[in-house]
Amino acid sequence: MVSAVPLPFPRRPLDTGDTTSGLTGAAGGIVPSDGPSGIPGDVRRWYENELGWATVPGSGVGGLSLRLITGLRFDVLDVPAEAGFAALRHRGRALEPRSPVALSGDRMLLMVAAGSADELPGLLDWLEWGRLAVDLRAIGADGDIEAPRPPGAAGGLRGRTNPQGAAVWLRPPDSGCGTEIPLPTMSALGGVGGAPDLVRLVDTLATQCHRVRLRRACAQPLAFS
Repeated sequence: MVSAVPLPFPRRPLDTGDTTSGLTGAAGGIVPSDGPSGIPGDVRRWYENELGWATVPGSGVGGLSLRLITGLRFDVLDVPAEAGFAALRHRGRALEPRSPVALSGDRMLLMVAAGSADELPGLLDWLEWGRLAVDLRAIGADGDIEAPRPPGAAGGLRGRTNPQGAAVWLRPPDSGCGTEIPLPTMSALGGVGGAPDLVRLVDTLATQCHRVRLRRACAQPLAFS
């Protein structure tokens, strides 16, 4: 039997509540509308139409069956969540305007300008972090990440629960503003709307990653032969 192609539900305005302390509320948010691939239709449209971010279907294991392609509109810095939270506290108001940040399991994902992943190895060397092998990774061209649940969609997609470890937004991207989303970039390349400086952000993240590594090493029991 040939299944009918589902028609999209009418759009509702997204809840743009307080995004500085966590996820926005679900009331008045994303309308569930699954496409033929099982991807919530309004979720895909929010990323592709509102933000202009390219998506591809995902496995759906542990979260949404949708992934965001990196290297086109943004790259991602991937750090331990403990280090990421410490870096955000340290940077404080220096990260204004607030660039998007997501949490995926025990990792934090910070959106930065496209092309930043290629700059990271040289930047870490220049900052004299290269030899320390800090747990700071970059995802750029030919990469992708799990799509975090949009504001208003957490736990509200046709009975789906938010699986433990699924990606969620800590700072959702600001959509519908008609301008480019400010993302950390190299100062020489120029940012959008006073975007945070990538060099200072990477230095702070590397510092916090190193501190987390030292704390974990000190917490390990001593091995006696």
